[in-house]
Amino acid sequence: MTKFYLLAFTIYSTIVFSQKKDSVMLISEVQIDAYKKPASFITSTKSVSIVSQNLLSQNLPERLLESFNQIPGARMEERSPGSYRISLRGSTLRSPFGVRNVKVYLDNFILSDASGNTYFNIISPELINRMEIYKGSESGDFGAVTGGTVLLQTQNSDQISANLSVGSYGTFNESLNFSKQMGKHFFQIFQNYYRTDSYREQSAVERKQIFIKDHFQYSKNAQLKAMILLSDLDYQTPGGLTLEQMQVNRKQARPKTATLPGAREQNAGIRNKMVLAGVSHDFKFTPDLSHFILVQGSYVDFENPFITNFENRFESNFALRTHLNYQQNWNKISAEWRLGFEGATNNIFIKNFNNNKGIEGNPQNFDKLKNNSGFFFASQKLNFNERLFSDISLSLNSNSYEWEKIFPVSQNGETKFTNQLLPNFGITYLFAKGFSVRGKIGKGNSAPTNEEIRSSNQEFNLNLVPEYGWNKEIGIRKQFGNALFAEANYFDFRMKDAIVRRQNERGQEFFINSGATIQKGIEFLLESKNFNLKNDFLNHFKFRFSGSFYDFKFQNYQQGETDFSGNELTGVPKTTINSLLNFTFFNILSVDYSHFYTSKTPLNDANTVFSDSNLIGNIQFRYPVNLDQTRINLFLQIQNIYNTDYVLGFDINAFGNRYYNPAAKRNFVLGAKVDF
Repeated sequence: MTKFYLLAFTIYSTIVFSQKKDSVMLISEVQIDAYKKPASFITSTKSVSIVSQNLLSQNLPERLLESFNQIPGARMEERSPGSYRISLRGSTLRSPFGVRNVKVYLDNFILSDASGNTYFNIISPELINRMEIYKGSESGDFGAVTGGTVLLQTQNSDQISANLSVGSYGTFNESLNFSKQMGKHFFQIFQNYYRTDSYREQSAVERKQIFIKDHFQYSKNAQLKAMILLSDLDYQTPGGLTLEQMQVNRKQARPKTATLPGAREQNAGIRNKMVLAGVSHDFKFTPDLSHFILVQGSYVDFENPFITNFENRFESNFALRTHLNYQQNWNKISAEWRLGFEGATNNIFIKNFNNNKGIEGNPQNFDKLKNNSGFFFASQKLNFNERLFSDISLSLNSNSYEWEKIFPVSQNGETKFTNQLLPNFGITYLFAKGFSVRGKIGKGNSAPTNEEIRSSNQEFNLNLVPEYGWNKEIGIRKQFGNALFAEANYFDFRMKDAIVRRQNERGQEFFINSGATIQKGIEFLLESKNFNLKNDFLNHFKFRFSGSFYDFKFQNYQQGETDFSGNELTGVPKTTINSLLNFTFFNILSVDYSHFYTSKTPLNDANTVFSDSNLIGNIQFRYPVNLDQTRINLFLQIQNIYNTDYVLGFDINAFGNRYYNPAAKRNFVLGAKVDF
């Protein structure tokens, strides 16, 4: 608690001091892409946050967690190295690992599959140049999710660089990036290799990745884009511990019991090989009328040796997105219309065997699953006299799946969910330059993913239905002079048929619809410019301060004879507060000092077990060395500088009270990035 008050005092004092200084650029003038619907941040009707290079530089080589968790309302969790979850306003309730109920795009290509599952951990953080995070139900352009949408953008300007770093627990990372405009083509070739033994037993990670893209501007009105992503990810999974086991030895993997072997004995882990390729075409018929089309496919070879079985999963995916855009300007009114479709199909062949210490044994179950999803969407943007901005969208969403049991019995069937018509309306009023108020209301719908329909208990959950709900929110954005930017949002989301995770006595998961939830919250951001202090010792200073206050509860939720209505929503902390201070000393040494505070979190639906609150501090030093045409950026990152005992990702509702996945104590990464 002393650290928390010291942090608050530091931030307060630096704000008061810095308001007297100059800045060079208005935060409110940042542009968002919004999937090819650009708008200024201050006038956007959406609940959107921008992750720029300043935040991306805080990440460790294997993850985007540090930059993601600086965003109010967004939370990235690490159950073990290589195993990540993304929560937008509490959306990880149904996600034991991976990313569900959050739509993810990479350079406008679709990273999420037809069922809504995303292998986010295949992406190297160094590939990403910018992120836009949309919180809450968007419908319209982005489809049916209730959690939110993440737009990842790769390099879009010339850069030739190499990165090499080493760190604690045998960490090694190298990457090469070549991005260059060559005539009508903009090429990027990115390669990355990463490995670590990690903090706990049975938690080593190895990732290999190659990304290639070509943007071909073959005429002034037309552009053809192509990309291919190849990723090979292999990480061990140590498993959850009980509180007593964690207190005895934080580094141990899940130990064996009288009836089940442990994670080390079974060589538990994930091996995921994925290739994603696609092409898109953008054509302007006239300055006001344009058409966009995208076609892509992917293949996944997924292996998961687990405590009780060895699962092989082979996935093929195909997706199409197209839309027609028209815009018109009058005297004091401008308008933009979009009409489009996005659809995808996902075929999966799942084979489960006995796990003989990491080797396939006798067969248990062979199943097939095919998921089809799609949505038609229409949207309209209106701008009245550069003061009143509105965004109206409507999407018609469909989702269905076919299932087939092959071994040891033969059986098949299909399920089609009711089509959902999802409206969304947002409005922003600009009172003055740098001061706007906005309101938004929208409906979201999220169907079960393939891993929820056919989860690790190897049964098809045919009773699972989509969750849905209405989100209402208001927000204010204000620029204070030329120095500070502040934003605050209040939202109220009422969800029905919420999907939650359960575990059986063998540690296998399954999912149920849990009734209704009430999710209310406040999110805030206070950010400064990079102030020039005109001092030979401390030259520049910038700060960022953000957080969220949530009141999330179950409503009408009963399991058997037990009524959980009124309980806090599982896995969601009430309070998170984050900060980032950027200093420049002697006109050359950069120091980034960040903090992440998380309040206690309920770990089961009964609210009988809570995690401890924690405050985690990180610090980074960056020192550039210029050699002729080459710039070498040396850096040292020290994570968890207070050496705190904490957990970065809990197993909620875990059987046997195995909730805990301990995170690393104090550790470091030392490296250099060379820009040629």
